[in-house]
Amino acid sequence: MEVSNHSTVKEFILLGFPVAPHLKILFFAILLIAYLLVLTENIIVILTVWTNHKLHCPLYFFLSNLSFSEIWYVTVTVPKTVLGFVSVTKQISFMGCRTQLYFFLSLGHTECLLLAVMAYDRCVAICKPFHCSTIMRHTVCVCLAVGSWWTGFLISGCKVFFISRLTYCGPDIINHFFCDVSPLLNLACMDMESAAYTDFVAALFILLIPLSIVILSYTYIIFTVLHISSVRRCRKAFSTCASHLIVVIVFYATSIFIYVRPKPLPVHDTNKIVSALYTVVVPLFNPIIYCLRNQEIKDALQKILRNRDFLQKRHQD
Repeated sequence: MEVSNHSTVKEFILLGFPVAPHLKILFFAILLIAYLLVLTENIIVILTVWTNHKLHCPLYFFLSNLSFSEIWYVTVTVPKTVLGFVSVTKQISFMGCRTQLYFFLSLGHTECLLLAVMAYDRCVAICKPFHCSTIMRHTVCVCLAVGSWWTGFLISGCKVFFISRLTYCGPDIINHFFCDVSPLLNLACMDMESAAYTDFVAALFILLIPLSIVILSYTYIIFTVLHISSVRRCRKAFSTCASHLIVVIVFYATSIFIYVRPKPLPVHDTNKIVSALYTVVVPLFNPIIYCLRNQEIKDALQKILRNRDFLQKRHQD
């Protein structure tokens, strides 16, 4: 992180979670297993979508983008946190802290936008079923996905730029398990009002605007479904949206609690737990929620497993 020449702080110390020494190995194992599960689950989702032609549609195209973003989203923070349980040194350099913050925010912002795009896609599929293939054609889907990634990384670059201009004279201890916005703003030894205000405005834009799209989309979906005479079609429409809605509620609720504030949030152990919820727990359960409530993905996974068993038996014969 670029600071002025008179700054005396050259690196930060990440305190991590307050865990008793005899429990560190246990937490190390739990977090490592959770990280490996997130990687495995999301890779399975991506490969399932890519290898099954029936899943080559907008819903699963955006879902594979979401899974890809979550792979890197947890990779930015979790490995460093895992090592913190068994490592004596917990330092992170200015450049390492800035890089971690940038990619963490960028991937988080991208996920916010992708969730909004997925809500819009569900809205079109349910409310305009006969025009869905025209409205959500492949080129439009690609543009929406690329736009989500580009916007997420661009806005994060602006936020990190303002934060990196602050001067840090000490203390150098970050009471968190990764470099986040509020802990860094709280450590600045100069006026941080402009950086905090910029972060607040960016958080409003990147969180509340996509959330408004989600709310409008689901309002339109509910209004449309209530006018469907077929009970079977009504249940199918709600079932296709339920998994996405669960993910949206958990992700946006925790993110708004942490980031949509005009002043930096004092870091307490409770806030660390909330941060762990959207950095580890949500990515861990997202693939499970989508797969358990989606018959098409379950059928595709079963087909892959049957083909694998068939090839193994054929090889043995």
